[in-house]
Amino acid sequence: MERKQVGIVLYEDVEVLDFCGPFEVFSVTRLNEEKRREELSPFHAFLVAESTSPVVATGGMKVVPDYDLESCPKLDILLVPGGWGFRPQMNNERLLKWVADRSREVETLTSVCTGALLLAKAGLLDGKRATTHWRWLDAMEQMFPKTTVEKRLHFVEEGAFFSSAGISAGIDMTLRLVARYYGEAVARATARHMEYPYPDTDERRITLA
Repeated sequence: MERKQVGIVLYEDVEVLDFCGPFEVFSVTRLNEEKRREELSPFHAFLVAESTSPVVATGGMKVVPDYDLESCPKLDILLVPGGWGFRPQMNNERLLKWVADRSREVETLTSVCTGALLLAKAGLLDGKRATTHWRWLDAMEQMFPKTTVEKRLHFVEEGAFFSSAGISAGIDMTLRLVARYYGEAVARATARHMEYPYPDTDERRITLA
């Protein structure tokens, strides 16, 4: 089985569930539930950062990236999470250029939470629909008028681009991505294994004022 290579970007003060939630979904997916113990996931997810030194995520969790930007292998899927630390990354030209360059090579580009603002800053969301954490919806709309910001959707599927609202919404988005690649039955079995409700709707779960 040729596994899909999934690169998940890390940076200081990244939100833990933004990257750990999707990582969990990718890692526990199985094409054959009866051989869950024997077979690997069709996805190979790994962590990428500017260096392989430990990254301190929100709350103080220390995470060791698998690759730096230069050593990262070819990707099929690129995921950019959000979190408090996205703000200084908006001016990180090295990271933004790397993301932009890699986005042209991947099959699927994804963002969780305020990771969408990093993609927009990299010029990747012009003419696209996207969403982000509810606290940043209006700001994203103002900062990036060429992007259609979906304020009522929990996640957005826009061709080869997927984006989600904040934090836990990345799990829902990734389950739908699994369904896109391997069918809804596989995605539902993955959610059941995680004891997580399958996202039957893309409607935002919280009421916005």
